[in-house]
Amino acid sequence: MNRTTSSPPARDRSRRVLGLVLPALLAACSSRDLAGVQKFTFQAGDHREGRLVYAQTPPAGGPHNPSWQNCGVYTSALYNEYVVHSLEHGAVWITYGPTLSPEDVRTLAGLAQGRTHVLVSPNGQQTAPVVLTAWGAQLPVDGVGDARIRAFLDRYEQGPTTPERGAACTGGYSGTR
Repeated sequence: MNRTTSSPPARDRSRRVLGLVLPALLAACSSRDLAGVQKFTFQAGDHREGRLVYAQTPPAGGPHNPSWQNCGVYTSALYNEYVVHSLEHGAVWITYGPTLSPEDVRTLAGLAQGRTHVLVSPNGQQTAPVVLTAWGAQLPVDGVGDARIRAFLDRYEQGPTTPERGAACTGGYSGTR
């Protein structure tokens, strides 16, 4: 007996529905703001020599040194002027305060492994234990266990606020304060 049917089998229908619905759901989730992210607007490409004053601590954009800070993990504080240039290149800067435990510092350093545009360094001037900063976006968090840390990295490393996406985060400045 040979049957013909005008509708596809249930399995094919569910694949077709998932093929249409799942991308829409993922797009909706990725477009939502992360809770607590502060956003700022800055003009890119403003290169200046010398020490600069920034409105945020750590800074989330603005004028910066013509050289960028090489991405990586640092045990000493960095010069804002170089890191802001790295942010313009799509880097995420993870800073931590002086009260963070050595174990938590190692956890943050581990988050940079395998990523090309991430900096990790201490910052004695910030009020939150951990601050994640990208060009035009900043998220203070209370500890390394906050799930928003990975979400911020995934969204903002070479992300939508990057003025010079694809620019290097190596071959620049490696000094510390």
